[in-house]
Amino acid sequence: MAELLEVKNIRKAFGGRVAVDGVSFAVERGTVLGFLGPNGAGKTTTMRIIAGYLLPDAGSVSVLGTDAVAAPVAVQRQIGYLPENTPLYGEMTVEEFLDFIGEVRGFHGRDKRRRIAEIVEQCFLEPVRHQTIDTLSKGYRQRTCFAQAIFHDPPVLLLDEPTEGLDPNQKQVVRDMIRRMGQQKIILLSTHILEEVEAVCSRAIIISRGRIVADSTPDELRRRSIAYNAATVKLGIPAAQAEAELRQLPALAEFRILDRDHGTCTVYLRPGDGRPLAPEIHALACEKKWPLMDVHTDPGDLSEVFRRITVTEDTRSTARAAAP
Repeated sequence: MAELLEVKNIRKAFGGRVAVDGVSFAVERGTVLGFLGPNGAGKTTTMRIIAGYLLPDAGSVSVLGTDAVAAPVAVQRQIGYLPENTPLYGEMTVEEFLDFIGEVRGFHGRDKRRRIAEIVEQCFLEPVRHQTIDTLSKGYRQRTCFAQAIFHDPPVLLLDEPTEGLDPNQKQVVRDMIRRMGQQKIILLSTHILEEVEAVCSRAIIISRGRIVADSTPDELRRRSIAYNAATVKLGIPAAQAEAELRQLPALAEFRILDRDHGTCTVYLRPGDGRPLAPEIHALACEKKWPLMDVHTDPGDLSEVFRRITVTEDTRSTARAAAP
């Protein structure tokens, strides 16, 4: 039986505001799940419910077959949690902090020292091992907090905005660690950075107004982009000739001339049904003996899909609230 994190129809309200509204999903080991949404969408609340820091008003969470509400401590032993605001003791050195975490997690003596050495190496903390946390850069503080989350080698990792505020080099280090561990663990990564999802996630859920509005792979989501498989083509023929022929391509939704100069032109063609246009353009150029100088196919824009889905959901939610 697959090892699963299962979330079933959880709901959570704060006063009159519903933060999470019927969220359900399941994640298998070996999956890095990107949990996306605009600010205030319900991502962090969902993470806190899974981690056992909040109780849901309704629904259930199961981690590797254990009910998180009925047995929260047993579930927390299976989870590593990196919250959005890194919880650290600034007066401790990195090694002292990890020693403390080891004690809390039940490690002692030789086993604890061995695990600290492994974690320091795994999170690239050796240069700051004996430095107090208050003096660390944002990147090293984030890695130190990451180290406490994985100290007990949990099968499930919850990472809330793990690269927020890091510079590009620091982000790359953290993303590489997530990719490596994601091969063996269940990782739920909450973020609003779409680049992060494309870099490390094998699956993505988009949440808006507390509801799941999309659940797919990043590639499949990109295919929902309006620009998916659109082609930008440079031809060695006049623009008028190119337009007369290329406008006849089936299912063409948009044609634009981007540039024209001395018998050459660059044109943009967008299919209405997502079909790849490049093969048809190549075939037509061969048939007509056109000089085909360049063809670029658009892979789709995840940010455009994200905006369209979340704005649509916001509009629907507003309409529902306004309905008599």
